[in-house]
Amino acid sequence: MTTSALDEARMHGSRQEPEGRGGIGASRALGVLLVVCGLLGLIASWYITLDEFQLYKNPNFVPACSINPIISCGNIMKSAQAKVFGFPNPMIGLVAYPVLMCVGMGLLSGARFRRWFWLGLQAGTLFGVGFVTWLQDQSLYSIGSLCPWCMLAWAVTIAAFWYTLVHNIKHEVIPVGGGVRRAVAEFHWVVPVVWYGLLIMLILVRWWSYWSTLL
Repeated sequence: MTTSALDEARMHGSRQEPEGRGGIGASRALGVLLVVCGLLGLIASWYITLDEFQLYKNPNFVPACSINPIISCGNIMKSAQAKVFGFPNPMIGLVAYPVLMCVGMGLLSGARFRRWFWLGLQAGTLFGVGFVTWLQDQSLYSIGSLCPWCMLAWAVTIAAFWYTLVHNIKHEVIPVGGGVRRAVAEFHWVVPVVWYGLLIMLILVRWWSYWSTLL
C-alpha cells in the first residue's frame, strides 16, 4: 500500500494503517487522554495513601474528605475491601497510573508500539476497570459510603479502558467487523456518557433519601 493510499485510509477510517515493522501509533488525543488520566489517578492514589498512613498512626484520624454520612473516606479506608490484596488498594494506583502517563507521553512523542503491547495495555486497563467496578458495587451496597478520590480514580480508569479499546478496534488490534469498527469510531462518546450517567444515577438512587434533604 502506497503512502497516499495509507493517508486516504486514515482520513476515511475505512481501514487503519497496518502494524508493519514500525508498530502501531496512536492519535495525539489518546496520548493526551492517557497522560491526563494517569496524572489524575496518581493524585487520587497519592492522597488516599497519605490518609491511609495517617489512619495507621492514629485510628481516630478523620480524613479531610469525610464531610458527611455519605461522603466519608474514613469508612472506605477502614473497610476490608480497602485492602483486597493485603495492602491498601491505592498502592496499585501508585504503580499503574504512572504507566498510563508514560505510555501517553510516548505516544505524544511519536512512539509506535507492537500489537502485543497494545493487547497488554488493554488487559491492564480491563483489570483496572473490572476492579473499580467491583469497588463501586462494594461502596454503594456493602460499605455504604463514597470517597471523592476513589470516584476520581473510577472515572479516569473507565476513560483509559474505553479509549484504549476504541484505539485497538480502530487499528484492528482487536478484530471486529467493519460495521462495528466504523460505529465505534463515529460514536465513541456514547459508551462513556452512558457509563458515567448510569453510575451517577445509581449513586442518586442509592442515597436519594439523603440527597433530597439537601434540595
